[in-house]
Amino acid sequence: MICESDNKLNPKFESIKINGRCSLQGQIRISGAKNSALVLLAASLLTKDKVYLTNIPDLSDIRKMKNILKSIGVKIENCNREKIIINSENLHLGNIPHNLVHELRASFFCIGPLLSKLGQASLALPGGCNIGKRPIEEHIKGLQELGATIEEKDGFVNARINNNRRRLKGTHIRLGCPSVGATETLIMAAVLAEGKTIISNAAREPEIQDLCEMLNKMGAKIRRAGTSKIFIEGVKYLNGCSHEVIPDRIEAGTFLIAAAATLSSITISPVIPSHLNSLLQKLKESGSEIIIKNNSISIKTEKIKGVNIETAPFPGFPTDLQAPFTALMLKATGKSIIKETIFENRMNHIELLKKMGASINLENNIATVSGVKKLSGRNLKGSDLRSTAAIVIAALTADNSSLVEGLEHLDRGYEDFEFKLKKLGADIKRDLTRNISNNSYNDDYFMNEVQKIYAA
Repeated sequence: MICESDNKLNPKFESIKINGRCSLQGQIRISGAKNSALVLLAASLLTKDKVYLTNIPDLSDIRKMKNILKSIGVKIENCNREKIIINSENLHLGNIPHNLVHELRASFFCIGPLLSKLGQASLALPGGCNIGKRPIEEHIKGLQELGATIEEKDGFVNARINNNRRRLKGTHIRLGCPSVGATETLIMAAVLAEGKTIISNAAREPEIQDLCEMLNKMGAKIRRAGTSKIFIEGVKYLNGCSHEVIPDRIEAGTFLIAAAATLSSITISPVIPSHLNSLLQKLKESGSEIIIKNNSISIKTEKIKGVNIETAPFPGFPTDLQAPFTALMLKATGKSIIKETIFENRMNHIELLKKMGASINLENNIATVSGVKKLSGRNLKGSDLRSTAAIVIAALTADNSSLVEGLEHLDRGYEDFEFKLKKLGADIKRDLTRNISNNSYNDDYFMNEVQKIYAA
């Protein structure tokens, strides 16, 4: 039975009002990493023992993943806002709600654990943000090499282990591209397989390292996580464990970019600074002063210079920070070139930023940005998670007020986003009753309503 509730009004009908020319100051806490927490929730299916996870962010994607697990017999106890206990003792092949799978690409992570524990799995093809093709061929090819029989039919992926031992068999898998999702899926499938598995051309992201650390706590035998070749020796069973999710490097990077864009000084913690090296280098090049002390990063910015970035798999510049960094470059001195190499549709923010007065030429996923002295607030709607964050950052620097929709995207990846900005001094609030398309909306309401902040 599904009982997890968002405990919020529908963010599709909400908006954020931002009064521009913000100056940020102070310190905020960075939440646990969404992209790590989602895969760790799936990995908890690999044991009948209890798994204790802490530093879980309160996000709509996390709530959807919890509901998916509950639909297949998993018990989840919320100890507090950031700690949960997961009990998969009664795991079964339930009917996972199609709408949840369609909305959450991370739901496909369950296929590896379900195959390993139950010998079969059936999952609808996953969804998520519309930022381009994110095929699952690498997942399927790798599972087949591990011995699974897989059929795609009527929008579902049906997988089965047909041998008498009902165990996958270790092998050498060479990925065609360093896919994060495929690497994580195959790691979870291989830890209970017979024999040894090698994954070559593996993704190296910190979230993969976090997954492997938790699985090793559970009794898995994984070596060289975080390199392009991962070695896994299969074991017969895994135990429960306690594990703390790593800090969210993308949330951390977004707030550092927001501070730079508003010529501000802030401190963020906890973070793992090495996870942000590529961004920190570009922030320094663009004029920011960066101070790293243990698990905190302080930034101070007095000017912005145009710099070029090109997205790449870790340890390169993250695609998830391309849109926010583009917003930073809008008010830089000189030109900058932003090249997106990961997702073909991850430039949805460009036209929206141009409506605010940005000077951007886009061709073949390469944006040439000429800095401008002034941006004007507008009523805009983000089309995906990171484009919405980019619009918010641009609105913080604009000369007047903006109304931003697309909060159903924003709430997928940022915990208490506007509350944290408010704490730093931003003039921002969430309106729970009106949005841009609401016929009763008018400028008098927009300009005169008493300020009030609602946490995302």
